[in-house]
Amino acid sequence: QVQLVESGGGLVQAGGSLRLSCAASGGAFSRYAMGWFRQVPGKEPEFGAAISWRGGNTYYADSVKGRFTISRDNAKNTVYLQINNLKPEDTAVYYCAASTTGYSTIAGEYNYWGQGTQVTVSS
Repeated sequence: QVQLVESGGGLVQAGGSLRLSCAASGGAFSRYAMGWFRQVPGKEPEFGAAISWRGGNTYYADSVKGRFTISRDNAKNTVYLQINNLKPEDTAVYYCAASTTGYSTIAGEYNYWGQGTQVTVSS
């Protein structure tokens, strides 16, 4: 079983950038596809980006293409999410998640989740 811990969130002005990190422990990280989701109060988690277990394949929600970049370093057991040109509507709690069945846009197909990191974008 893998444990996930996100970091890197914070308060940033619109147009700025952040790099979120998700450190994994307790499992074979390189065997998991990884995803980033975000959630605002009262709504379901929204898919943002996903990456295959080797990092050779990535997938992005249409709403974030061109601004989000997902990457991973299996030697460091870490997955990253670079977010550029932040917008107020990006304000949310960002979660990383691990899947044993391949990368997916569906939250229910991920087996393990971190506790989340808050991103707040001021206008």
